[in-house]
Order: sequence, then structure tokens, then C-alpha cells
Amino acid sequence: MNIAQDLSLLGMVTNASVLVQLVMLLLLLVSLMSWWYIFLKMFAISRATRKTEQFEHDFWSGKDLNALYQGVMNARRRTGSLEKIFEAGFREFSKFKRQTGVDISVVMDGTRRAMRATYQREVDRLETHLSFLATVGSVSPYVGLFGTVWGIMNAFRGLSNVAQATLAHVAPGIAEALVATAMGLFAAIPAVVAYNRYARDIDRLAIRFESFMEEFSNILQRQTHA
Repeated sequence: MNIAQDLSLLGMVTNASVLVQLVMLLLLLVSLMSWWYIFLKMFAISRATRKTEQFEHDFWSGKDLNALYQGVMNARRRTGSLEKIFEAGFREFSKFKRQTGVDISVVMDGTRRAMRATYQREVDRLETHLSFLATVGSVSPYVGLFGTVWGIMNAFRGLSNVAQATLAHVAPGIAEALVATAMGLFAAIPAVVAYNRYARDIDRLAIRFESFMEEFSNILQRQTHA
């Protein structure tokens, strides 16, 4: 038996039992999917942050709210989350304000509800696929460990057919089994790091959205008294 060949990475994968190979294949697919979602979320959060900063600059530059609203409506397909929150609030505010005899508190409650509903949709959209990354980060090591335990069981089971057990007999089977654990960690670690980073970034954006809703509500309320 050529131990060096058996202990190469390709050799350990091809010589592993069918169940361990299935575990490795599952972990490889999960790892590829998690990397796909990692890059998707990276671009999505970066784009959302950039659009939020751009709209905050336009909003606080002193532009007329009606002109700002028309600009958002004209570029609707390219708007970011904060612009959609602004659009929902200003549209609801304008609709109530056109009605005569409507109490100011009713106008502001409707405006806040409209912004809150849009806010929730936008945060949910930003959090899409984060649960998958969290699941990969928490489950993959255990899946890899299952493959390792099964492989070690097979390695020791094979010793029953050997008159004299040596390290040369058991080492290849154990090494093949440990590859599953390594693949589980390889899938889990990037997913955990990405989940923690993106969850923190989304929380920061959510705080900015909530702050804007409060400040925008105050501005609209002052307009009703003007």
C-alpha cells in the first residue's frame, strides 16, 4: 500500500466511504452557496449604504420636499431604502393633508405607519439570506463531525480483518475522516464571520432609517402648524 498516495487530499477524498463522500459533497455545495450569498450581501449592503448617504445629503441640503419627492418618483427603480421610506411617508402625509377636517394626530399617525411598514420591508429585504449564513455557520461543523465519526468507525472496523494492527493500517482511514471535519470548518468559518459583519451593518442602517423617520416626522409636524 502506498501510504503517501493514500494520504494526499485527492486520495483521501476518493478513498473515503460513500457516506463520508456524500457528507463532503454536501459541505462543498453548502460552502459554495454561502460564498455566493456572502458576495451578494456584500454588494447589496454596500449599495444600500451608498444610496442612504446620498439621500441624506440631498435631504439635509435644504431642498424643497415636493421637489425631492418628485425626484424620487422619477427615479423610482433606482431608489434606495431610505428614499422609499421618505416616499411612503410623504405620499401618505400629502394624501391626508388634502382632506379637510382631519386631525393632525391622525395625519401623523398615518404617516408614521406608512414609513414603518416600508421600513420593515426594506430591513427584511436587507436581511435576506442572512439566516442561511447563520445556519451554515452553526450546522456545518456538526455535519463534518458526523462524517468524521463515521469514517473513524469504518477505519476501526477494518482492523477486525487484520491480524496485526499498525499505524499504517488505521492512519489512512482516520485521515480521510478528518477531511470531513476540515470541510465543515471551511464552510462554517466564513459564514459566521460574514453573518456577524452583515448583521452589524444592517443594524447600523436600521438605526439610521429609524432616526430619519423620527426627524422627518418632526419636520412634517412642524409644517402642519405653519
